[in-house]
Amino acid sequence: MLDDKWKPDSAMAELSRFWDNIADKYASQPVADEDAYQTKLKVTRTYFTPESEVLEFGCGTGSTAIAHAPFVKHIRAIDFSARMLEIARSKAEAAGTANVTFERADIIALDAADGSFDAVLGLSVLHLLKNRDEVIAKVYRLLKPGGVFVTSTACLGDTMPMRLFGAIAPIGRAFGLLPQINVMTHESLLRAFTDAGFDIVHNWRPGKGKAVFVIGRKPG
Repeated sequence: MLDDKWKPDSAMAELSRFWDNIADKYASQPVADEDAYQTKLKVTRTYFTPESEVLEFGCGTGSTAIAHAPFVKHIRAIDFSARMLEIARSKAEAAGTANVTFERADIIALDAADGSFDAVLGLSVLHLLKNRDEVIAKVYRLLKPGGVFVTSTACLGDTMPMRLFGAIAPIGRAFGLLPQINVMTHESLLRAFTDAGFDIVHNWRPGKGKAVFVIGRKPG
């Protein structure tokens, strides 16, 4: 099993435990905005072909990877929560999905050659990363020329209450009540994409306070 090859450091192991503990509750929750979710799926698929090799990092319980599977050749779906992946594999088996590989791994340490993927998905995850810019740079390298990075990201820094939340969030993390939270703005997210070399080809926010849906294309 590929999971056994990944040896998380202490900080990553702590995050893994947090998401393991809430995985079953997370899996039982409905999509917060079903219409927006379906729109994001449809837009994403316009960048797929039947030969697309796709990576999804932070795949959670696998619902999006399984939904996209019929439209691509293969999806390599990674997460650092063993319990999330256990649920994802059960969902894939129930759906009869055979072209998604679920793997316990960290995007930064991922064993994959540069230029391996036609598309990379990072959905509801960038705002949970301390090393956002490093991850975006890694995604850029992993993409083939012309490949796309698809994200849906909570930009919590766009409102004053959430900026204040960012100041107290470390206390919640210290007690194991909250994960790592990056209180970024919409503007800073777009700038991180362009600084990494991406061209922004899609930029949509379905409503005030909603997650920002951004697609960046690697030139070529």
